[in-house]
Amino acid sequence: MQLDSTSLVPLYQQIADNLRAGILDGTYPEGTQIPSTTQISRDEQMNPATVLKGVNQLVDAGLVEKRRGLGMFVTTGAAEKVKAVKRQAFVTVQLQQLIKDAKRLDIDLNTLTTAIKEAYNHEQD
Repeated sequence: MQLDSTSLVPLYQQIADNLRAGILDGTYPEGTQIPSTTQISRDEQMNPATVLKGVNQLVDAGLVEKRRGLGMFVTTGAAEKVKAVKRQAFVTVQLQQLIKDAKRLDIDLNTLTTAIKEAYNHEQD
């Protein structure tokens, strides 16, 4: 897990974001256990309460569930939930900024659409 103590993003949010990314990229597949709060706090040398706050965001979002005596497990459909939230954020933030910048630069819709299609078709996964 890569955490940045100098970031403006709180550590608990970085923990939640890193775990979400792990769910999305398959590091933590549905039905598998995520690292315990104790393990994360030990590995990252941080307060367990901070880690718990980040993990609880995932519980509240329905991405992980607590299994008494066993730990935290990724729920069924969690990856799709993360993807849906990221899609919405992409449209409301990044895409809107792209459109705003294109208009400022007098890039017409046709030129922008053509450029996006070309870049999309040439992008390697």
